[in-house]
Amino acid sequence: MIDVRTAHLIDLALEEDAGLGDVTSRALFPAKHRSRAVIDARQELVVCGLEVAAAVFARADPALKVRLLAADGDRIKPGTAVLRVEGPTAALLTAERTALNFLQRLSGVATQARRFAAAVRGTGVRIVDTRKTTPGFRALEKYAVRCGGCFNHRSSLGEHVLIKDNHIAAAGSLTRAVRLCQAAAPPGAKIEVEAGTLAEVREACRAGAGIILLDNMTPAQVGAAVKVIAGRAMVEVSGGVRFDTLRDYALPGVDVISIGALTHSAVAADLSLTILN
Repeated sequence: MIDVRTAHLIDLALEEDAGLGDVTSRALFPAKHRSRAVIDARQELVVCGLEVAAAVFARADPALKVRLLAADGDRIKPGTAVLRVEGPTAALLTAERTALNFLQRLSGVATQARRFAAAVRGTGVRIVDTRKTTPGFRALEKYAVRCGGCFNHRSSLGEHVLIKDNHIAAAGSLTRAVRLCQAAAPPGAKIEVEAGTLAEVREACRAGAGIILLDNMTPAQVGAAVKVIAGRAMVEVSGGVRFDTLRDYALPGVDVISIGALTHSAVAADLSLTILN
């Protein structure tokens, strides 16, 4: 089901690409000319965004009929068709690039997420995303993260309290920042605090933080911080974690590792549309 925000994104994308018309397709193909086409994978990937791609074709011309050949979250092998579309040729080709842009971007994020999720399988640690998303695409990219087997951190600044280094600097101290947020937060809300040193970890524990985000620490420092926390708060690790060091950070006592690269560094997946007739 396409929500209002996604429908608006589709309209913006089509206006961006075809707001002045498609002079090539309209010159080549009369209104009655029809074609069939498929979108298939050119690499191994986790597909995501199929319904969005289908909505692009429908928005470009309701006469375009789409059949989905896979489901979001499916692992797809190279050469596998994931979507079939048929209808007026000019409209089909006008929508091609926009549909592929959504599908390639979201499949890229889902494929990246699957890779990270697999790397910590069996550790009990959850990999979550961050707010480092493409402006306007946050809900879609976070959906793609879930399709890949990872989890979502907060989707907006309004979801839960997360006190970061600049909040602490402006508030005057970590403890003061926590106290102010505790006074303003709804009953039962957990307060998350970023800590970059063991001294800050201890201060966060004393202040009553419910979640402590260990920022830019080495695996050894994370291990020491977990011992200090000793189960008094949930533990999140973030900053400086790469795919090749991910398993080093998935230590006992770590609950969550947040990875901005799930979204900001995902490479577009290779999918292509081919006319069949």
